[in-house]
Amino acid sequence: MTDRRLLLVHAHPDDETIGSGATMAKYAADGAHVTLVTCTLGDEGEIIPPELRNLASDQADVLGTYRIGELARACAALGVTDHRFLGGPGRWRDSGMMGTPPNDDPRCFWRADVDKAAELLAEVIREVRPQVVVTYDDNGGYGHPDHIQAHRVTVAALAQEPGPRLFFTAFPKSVLQAGIDALRAAGDTTSFLGVERADDLPFGNPDEEVTHRVDARAQLPQKLAAMRAHATQISVDGPFFALSDNVGQEAMGYEYFICADGIRTGVESDLFGGAE
Repeated sequence: MTDRRLLLVHAHPDDETIGSGATMAKYAADGAHVTLVTCTLGDEGEIIPPELRNLASDQADVLGTYRIGELARACAALGVTDHRFLGGPGRWRDSGMMGTPPNDDPRCFWRADVDKAAELLAEVIREVRPQVVVTYDDNGGYGHPDHIQAHRVTVAALAQEPGPRLFFTAFPKSVLQAGIDALRAAGDTTSFLGVERADDLPFGNPDEEVTHRVDARAQLPQKLAAMRAHATQISVDGPFFALSDNVGQEAMGYEYFICADGIRTGVESDLFGGAE
């Protein structure tokens, strides 16, 4: 057992698994206390399986309530026992993609008062006392308003409760290109995010920006199981998965992060290296 404590702040159910699931499983297996804070229920998520599309109801919170269960099953697959919704389940609604009508809903996370939301997160930080906090960069990884807001809230909370080392999830361009090449080698020449070159993607980080690579290949089966738990949002086929856009991506046992303090000492393997 260790006294290491890791806190992750994600926008919607399934974000934790896609961006950091193997890392969560690795540290949980190593005895670290892993806390996941999710900011919304993912009410605006597009549903993949036809048999579950009845959840896309005009009635409030039908899909969001269902996704609470999906997230619980995903956390169980990852070995994570401490999960909270920021402000309680349903405190803020999913804001949808940037420029869509859900952005205008006063209940959505994009419209949340950053200082008030940050105080709620600061309360969790005071309780958990993590040495390491993980969330998204200031563009939310790919520009989703809830991801951007999660970044803002996390940074504001850490201004109230300084001390933990902050990391942002990352997707190196070289890794994205390797995924494109792997799908092409498997006979699929069109489906990886609809492009042939990683440089044509609307997201991804230059390799030189990445500070940490966590080797959690042993936990890849747990990550894939957690993806399957998010059945409304993710379809899994072998080592590949797809979201509602039906374009393939390869699930990786390596996960990548950028340390927000700007210190570059080469690519390290442990998020707790140097954390006090």
